[in-house]
Amino acid sequence: MAKKLINDPLEVVRESMEGVVLTQPGTAILRDRTIVVRRDRLSHGPNTDLPVALISGGGAGHEPAHAGYVASGMLTAAVSGGVFSSPSVDAVLDGIRAVTGTGGALLIVKSYTGDRLNFGLAAELARSEGYDVRMVVVGDDVALADDDENAGRRGLAGTVLVHKTAGALAERGGSLDDVTALAQAVATGVGTMGLGLTPCVVPGSDEPGADIAEDGVELGLGIHGEPGVTSIDMAPADDLAGRLVDGVVQDRGYESGAHVVALINSTGGTPPMELAIVARAAVNLLQQKGIRVDRLYQGLVMTSLEMAGCSVSLLATDVHPDLLTLLDAPTASIGWPSRGASDVPGLVQVEVPAAAWSPQEEEGVDDRICAGGIERACNALLAAEEELTLMDKVVGDGDLGTALARGARSWLGEPQTGDARHQLRALAAVVRREVGGTSGPLYAAGLLRAAEAVGADGDWAAALQAASEGVQELGGAKAGDRTMVDALAPAATEATAGLGAAQAAARRGADATTSQVARRGRSSYLGDRVKGHPDPGAVAVTVWLDALSD
Repeated sequence: MAKKLINDPLEVVRESMEGVVLTQPGTAILRDRTIVVRRDRLSHGPNTDLPVALISGGGAGHEPAHAGYVASGMLTAAVSGGVFSSPSVDAVLDGIRAVTGTGGALLIVKSYTGDRLNFGLAAELARSEGYDVRMVVVGDDVALADDDENAGRRGLAGTVLVHKTAGALAERGGSLDDVTALAQAVATGVGTMGLGLTPCVVPGSDEPGADIAEDGVELGLGIHGEPGVTSIDMAPADDLAGRLVDGVVQDRGYESGAHVVALINSTGGTPPMELAIVARAAVNLLQQKGIRVDRLYQGLVMTSLEMAGCSVSLLATDVHPDLLTLLDAPTASIGWPSRGASDVPGLVQVEVPAAAWSPQEEEGVDDRICAGGIERACNALLAAEEELTLMDKVVGDGDLGTALARGARSWLGEPQTGDARHQLRALAAVVRREVGGTSGPLYAAGLLRAAEAVGADGDWAAALQAASEGVQELGGAKAGDRTMVDALAPAATEATAGLGAAQAAARRGADATTSQVARRGRSSYLGDRVKGHPDPGAVAVTVWLDALSD
């Protein structure tokens, strides 16, 4: 059975909704039901003096939808069925009775057969009890043709834009007629297309709901973990985002000059980093088409459990004159992705502030010996990139080889001339800018100290000693802590006896880390598990130090 943070699979929905109620102020859950309601909108019958109620729901597994949107400015109640399963007629009817009064209720339903039938019959029964109930069905899935060849277009993440706009209008006192008309306009106008990279597993099941190839992508999928309309090969994020954007733009008929709202949704397992890349791509593509993005939202909006993937929803701003105002209206929902970036004309970039010293200044007499040594050290780090990366994956976070190679490539791309002091300061600037992580500032500090100590005559022993001291002062490590200092410090001590002595001392220090327990750096969290493996930072010191004599 797939590993999940659950108790009893049969209690997943109820327990998760209880967790939502504990974190979403002003909500409650109906006893023995999977229905979340606003506490300030509880009804005692159709004659209770209440404003318009907004009720939505469907199967669970789409969190934060739908209970995460029960709050002022959005939904009044959310009715949940089992995972990927519509709630029953009676459950929907209970939700209507719980929050509907004189203002009536609008049911916002995603276009799935079970949801349409169960919400639709519940609305009929509620009307027979004296409640004024309307229903809007959202079918924003542009991957499916809107004809008789299938069960109709499915409701996807665009449904949440209906929740937000209709909820804002209801909050400010809109009538049931006006709220319904707005919801219908948004539901009709919004278009969504999604893709999946990995399948999801329903709690209590051993098998995923779809078979997605290791190097494949399911394009045009719904929200229930099912296969997409078509399978395509994995591709860069910009290309995949382009398929989604083009699909919606073509279906909705957007042309240059159009204004839209864009919602970039994670299907559950997509990291924020990757979703941001998709958002960037989507905006760039829309701008290339001459389409202006008036609002941009991204985040977990309508998910499919842990599926990795995303969807793009686009909505023309002119579907309602107050659309942007309603989207910007405040809501207490824990699920709504904030206000969103407003008026997105393009990526704004500003100039990097100038440093007090730059590599173009104070060059002095060109030192070819120093330049040659730095070049050989950089090439050696590039050659050792894979080895250092593999070593760091065992005892650290696996980025050392890549980080040092990134700095080496940058230097070799634009090597500096000038005296040794100038070159070392320039190299420190490259390392500080390009390497990052822990190694970047430590190497930069060492190089800056070395630049001050090397002198006009090239006192490299003094430079290495100064570098060692700078690294130890900034990082707080000393010999024996299992860091780069275990190679650097003994090398600096022996440097007065020549480069060969320094290199041998560095290798002995790096070898000794194999039996040490780390007291600094990422390896310090692993305890005895690092024993038997040398410290990658110490090994890296031997790599570039050995290259100096080539």
